[in-house]
Amino acid sequence: MYSTTTISHLSSSGTSDLCTTGGSDLGEIVATGSKIKEGDFENWFDEWDKRAQRTLSRADASFSKGNLVSAREAYLRASTYFRMAEFYLHGNPDDPRILSESRASQKAYNKAADLTGPTWERVEIPYENTTLPGFFYKVDDSGEPRPTVIFHGGYDSSLEELFYYGGAPAVRRGYNCLTFDGPGQGAPMREQKLPFRYDWEKVVTPAVDYALSRPDVDGSKLALIGMSLGGYLAARAAAFEHRFRACVFFDGVYDFHESLHKLLPSDAIAAFQAGDFDRCQKVVEAAMPHSTPLRWAIEQGTWSFKVKTVAELLEQSKAYTIKDVVKQISSPCLVLEAAGDIFFVGQPKHVFDELTAPKTFVEFTADDGAENHCQSGALAFKDQVVFDWIDETLKS
Repeated sequence: MYSTTTISHLSSSGTSDLCTTGGSDLGEIVATGSKIKEGDFENWFDEWDKRAQRTLSRADASFSKGNLVSAREAYLRASTYFRMAEFYLHGNPDDPRILSESRASQKAYNKAADLTGPTWERVEIPYENTTLPGFFYKVDDSGEPRPTVIFHGGYDSSLEELFYYGGAPAVRRGYNCLTFDGPGQGAPMREQKLPFRYDWEKVVTPAVDYALSRPDVDGSKLALIGMSLGGYLAARAAAFEHRFRACVFFDGVYDFHESLHKLLPSDAIAAFQAGDFDRCQKVVEAAMPHSTPLRWAIEQGTWSFKVKTVAELLEQSKAYTIKDVVKQISSPCLVLEAAGDIFFVGQPKHVFDELTAPKTFVEFTADDGAENHCQSGALAFKDQVVFDWIDETLKS
């Protein structure tokens, strides 16, 4: 069997979380993970790509025989496994597999969406001189105006995973859900080379405008949810975009630069602060082979921010704070915290303490198996807490 560290990586990358809503299967996860060598990113790619291809071939076989339910379910799992294969490739931004695996994941997901019917609608959100890809998930195809959740991810998100974390629980409770990829995420990063931007209101406001253009959206009952680094992005957006009746920071992130300080070796931070950027780079590079979370965080960050060095990543991350705008948030807010989160230690409580809007804080702990980053492994409980709060907030 694979180590507890690898199990954590499988969980934090999202694979195991999706079992309950059809995005993966536990047996396939275990069978694939058992072949992965600790810290070997090429081995990770090989095994997940094999799993994706194997699952895709089964989906195609079911489709060709007219077994459309089986085909849809297998296409969803194949999409997840292609995304998993691509997860650790970003250390080389020019690796052609980043694009090929991403497109394979999108293609499989779109086939599943087509087999789902009109309640899964692919959309394009106008954004500056281009568009952002999204999905609009509907309770039914009646056209009835309904309360709507706008949901986006964070540091490593792709559109094809967002249904499982936000769309599925929303639709089951009578909400529409608009999901999308912004700059630094999914297809906008891979296809258009659009890196992250700190002023996320410039991304969310077009999504709100799009949602309000639809007759099946009740504009008086909009909620915003941001996941992982999306906890910062959503909070930043909520400081400027005041059409939301409820905001959920899943989990809360006050200052991304500060969180990197706690993740990186102290010697690297000291070198950065002293202006010795070469030493900062060398210290981090020496530590990366011994820590998969550190290696992934740096490679993902330099790729999605379109920078080349650790110092550049640290410098850019300084803008990712809600310090100067948190008092502008006026919507009721739910701040989540995972007690064992290694990425945003102490950040959710900081967000909660600084908020002046109506606010609620919920800590998830090991007592419920919910202590990991973004309540990984305990999504049903997380969904219960989040949507019970949204229900009560929109009714109040």
